[in-house]
Amino acid sequence: MSEEAPATTIDSLTRRRDVIAVNDEPRPLVDAFRRAITYLRLSVTDRCDLRCTYCMPERMTFLPKREVLGLEELYELACGFIERGVTKIRITGGEPLVRRDIMHLFEMLGRRLGHGLEELTLTTNGTQLAPHAEALAKAGVRRVNVSLDTLDRTRFEALTRRDALPQVLEGIAAAREAGLKVKLNAVALKGVNEDELPDLIEWAHGQGHDVTLIEVMPLGDVEEERLDQYLPLSDVRARLEERWTLTDSDHATGGPARYVDIAETGGRLGLITPHTGNFCAGCNRLRVTATGQLYPCLGGAERVDLRAALRSERPEEELAAALERAMAIKPEKHHFRMDERGAKPHLPRHMSMTGG
Repeated sequence: MSEEAPATTIDSLTRRRDVIAVNDEPRPLVDAFRRAITYLRLSVTDRCDLRCTYCMPERMTFLPKREVLGLEELYELACGFIERGVTKIRITGGEPLVRRDIMHLFEMLGRRLGHGLEELTLTTNGTQLAPHAEALAKAGVRRVNVSLDTLDRTRFEALTRRDALPQVLEGIAAAREAGLKVKLNAVALKGVNEDELPDLIEWAHGQGHDVTLIEVMPLGDVEEERLDQYLPLSDVRARLEERWTLTDSDHATGGPARYVDIAETGGRLGLITPHTGNFCAGCNRLRVTATGQLYPCLGGAERVDLRAALRSERPEEELAAALERAMAIKPEKHHFRMDERGAKPHLPRHMSMTGG
């Protein structure tokens, strides 16, 4: 699956932005709660070649392609954030690697590494990773997150509605061969993969990969009962401690995960707990959708239209003003709830639209 993209002029933008990066000092973004924003999750598409049951319905309605920002606009936007002190950019989707010519964006952003940008990374479902792994490494990507909820092919097909586990495993192996550090993200699903989580963790650590477990989030209608999917990670940790020795780790990435070291596997396990353990106090991130909508909080409805700013007659001024509005409206914390059967999702937009 490929997504059409308009012709780009990224090379000329890069040359202009490289000059700006040398001559201008960044003006840091700080929200109303005095949290410095240094991390941007930039979605390049809402489209995906899987249909994970906790993420979207089988017959998902995707955005019209004309509404999606062009690659040159995404690059311009990213550079605007770098100038304001963002040092880490994660490319997200949907599935980023289904977007046509996406490597051009990685290549151009890679040129900003060492010039305001410290890290460029990617979250992917892994289906398209094998043919792109070497190019990603060459562009300057050093780490990738791969979503993988099961190692059982039949279960994978039931979860994603696609028989693609071999491609994902091939992608993970290719990333490792290319020198990319791989972290696996697994959504813990009650009655679905909870019995397999120890085996998944043990396999990943044996391959040299860290793993992060995530509680399911109530975003968008998915044709299934969210409460039936919800598995508290406090319960998961208790079960793991019956099997292994878990020690709280000081390791931190600036993200929402809290980490433990597992003595028996020699690896690290992350836990993202939007329900059982709020992690918002140190939030350092913003999310921008493929249509240029900035969401200061994954769990909030607050947003700022950056596409309008980019396409205005005074894009730099309008973008600066839009980012100030985002800082003013960024909430202190999210308010996810998972306590009513049959309840509407916390927010109508799907994770694939926000940037998962």
